[in-house]
Amino acid sequence: MSTMHEHAEEKDLPFDVFARACPSRVTLEHVTGRWGALTLGALHEGSLRFNELRRRVDGVSEKMLSQTLQALERDGLVHREAQPTNPPRVDYELTPIGREVATRLISLIQFVEGRMGDVLAARERYDTTRGAR
Repeated sequence: MSTMHEHAEEKDLPFDVFARACPSRVTLEHVTGRWGALTLGALHEGSLRFNELRRRVDGVSEKMLSQTLQALERDGLVHREAQPTNPPRVDYELTPIGREVATRLISLIQFVEGRMGDVLAARERYDTTRGAR
């Protein structure tokens, strides 16, 4: 029985997200963290200005959205386009690799949303049995 690490070596991949020092781990955190996933999902719908994005990702603070966008831009997943207008206009959109990542995230989001009935039932069963102890 091979482990995921051995499987990665078999494919001769240069990165291993399970290795502590691998830079892919940081990118995975940016993509799968709450604000990263929601930001990528929102941008999958199309280009948005900062405040439009902040309204779409309900609950994110201005500071956290700014940090999230910077991390995703640094990773090459988001493109920031500043227009030389008065007042300045800044649009955010996915890069080709960002679109590919967001498409995968959207599939996961849709799956989770579609199975929430089962999740809520499982939570209720868990809470009932844990509360009975």
